[in-house]
Amino acid sequence: MAIQASEQVPAGANDNLSIARAARLWPIEEIAHHLDLPGEAVEPYGRGIAKIDLSAMSILSQRPRGRYVVVTSMTPTPPGEGKTTTAIGLVQGLQRLGYTATVALRQPSMGPTLGLKGGATGGGYSQVLPMERINLHLTGDLHAVGAAHNLLAAMVDNHLHHRLTPELDPREILWQRVIDLNDRALRNIVLGLGGRGNGMPRQGSFEITAASEVMAVLALADSLADLRWRLGRLIVGLDREGQAVTAEQIGAAGAMTVLLKEALKPNLLQTLEHAPALIHAGPFGNIAHGNSSIIADHIGLHTSDFLVTEAGFGADMGAERFFNIKCRTSGLVPDAAVLVVTVRALKYHSGRHQVVTGKPLPASLLAEHPEEVLEGGANLLKQIDNVRAHGLTPVVAINAFPSDHPSEYAAIHELAASAGVRAVVSTHVRDGGEGALALAEAIAEAAEDNSDFHFLYPAELPLADKIERIATRLYGADGVDFSPQAQERLDAWQHEGYGNLPVCIAKTHQSLSADPKRLGAPKGWRLPVREVRLSAGAGFVYALAGDILTLPGFSASPAATRIDIDENGETVNLN
Repeated sequence: MAIQASEQVPAGANDNLSIARAARLWPIEEIAHHLDLPGEAVEPYGRGIAKIDLSAMSILSQRPRGRYVVVTSMTPTPPGEGKTTTAIGLVQGLQRLGYTATVALRQPSMGPTLGLKGGATGGGYSQVLPMERINLHLTGDLHAVGAAHNLLAAMVDNHLHHRLTPELDPREILWQRVIDLNDRALRNIVLGLGGRGNGMPRQGSFEITAASEVMAVLALADSLADLRWRLGRLIVGLDREGQAVTAEQIGAAGAMTVLLKEALKPNLLQTLEHAPALIHAGPFGNIAHGNSSIIADHIGLHTSDFLVTEAGFGADMGAERFFNIKCRTSGLVPDAAVLVVTVRALKYHSGRHQVVTGKPLPASLLAEHPEEVLEGGANLLKQIDNVRAHGLTPVVAINAFPSDHPSEYAAIHELAASAGVRAVVSTHVRDGGEGALALAEAIAEAAEDNSDFHFLYPAELPLADKIERIATRLYGADGVDFSPQAQERLDAWQHEGYGNLPVCIAKTHQSLSADPKRLGAPKGWRLPVREVRLSAGAGFVYALAGDILTLPGFSASPAATRIDIDENGETVNLN
């Protein structure tokens, strides 16, 4: 099934969009055939894309389960270290070794795509196709999430306007609105102006769609019935007696389920080398639980020897939530973990270089300095320890860049060896699956070892203690400082029977701490938790730490100012 990258793309193609556009897509039915999916469950959705009907789940559950691999990373630089690209390259490498392998990824949000980070379909010769469709709307799942979320918001305001029962306290409305764009002007707004016919005036806000609890529900539901049940449990606010009011109580959950019925079906696509790719759900890795859907993982695990999935940002964030939220919900146990590292990230964590989002990396960062790699190694060693805290020993994948030097790779090998883990250089961006063969061999070997996977904390640990366990054990904090409001809410939810839920901490992804300027593995600090929210539908408690924002803003020069259409109707500058 695997092919050589040179068969795909002309040698002159040297940027992600050109490589993707020059690639030859196989009919999506052929990809589905290689997965042995029931034909009636494959619903073509334009060229190279299909939805997988959930009727396939009962058939696939009778098949053996493949190996489950999670890809995470050290704390990244602002441009990121290539977890998505590595996950895709690894799957292509496993294919070349003769295994069947599928990658499961999140759907990109248009906020980062049109902002500074760009798209999220991989890079070079390790991409998922069609690149443009994935980054811009795909099958409309994110829009369905936004519509369902905002339907509930509209019904909450309608409930207030008509003074329906249970009577909501307008000062305790917890359900806000969402948009799949960066728009700082909507972070704090006033609703209902213009007279009595326009609703009750009150303060409100917007978050980005990828941070919506509805998005989390989509990613964690395992069936249509489970989706319906979880949506009914969404808490929209408190009544005048201080009791929680749910989406079920105001009559919104049924219509929300109907809006999400098609979005619950995973999207089937392919990599540049025709490996199956399941792209489904898109919660952010810093302000949400940062993992693609449980349904996609189940399908991939029962159709392939290996299912490789990527968890957002560093091992302290996306991987922690993969282990303690996603695996706890799904009941699936990971067999192996990949920890992505780059030379530039280690040098960055030495504290000797300033990296500005949206600007080229400084020349000093690209010069040969193996001693700086070692100086920044504390972050890598801490993230290795964070994976090990869950019973897995990761394989360190060195994502190679043209500016790297052999002496710097030697320094990474030295760091890995000091921690007793294996490090492998991977050139999958330049060479596709061929460049990931060594990584694929290492993961195939690691997955054969008996996993001693375990959660970081037991379900019965009190909510505040769970937050403190994550902060002290994984982040390296000395403790947690809860605001009075946050402590009051945690105590109330503990008393009301929500104490067995896992927790999701929203914080900066640029540091192990809550301060993006503190690099490496900082010591002597405490985690400030200013606010906590109960995500009863998703099934976790959501804590906001430090100055984290749930609706990003555009920079002075976002990618949207450069994306355009040329004279042939082709998209330009989408990367």
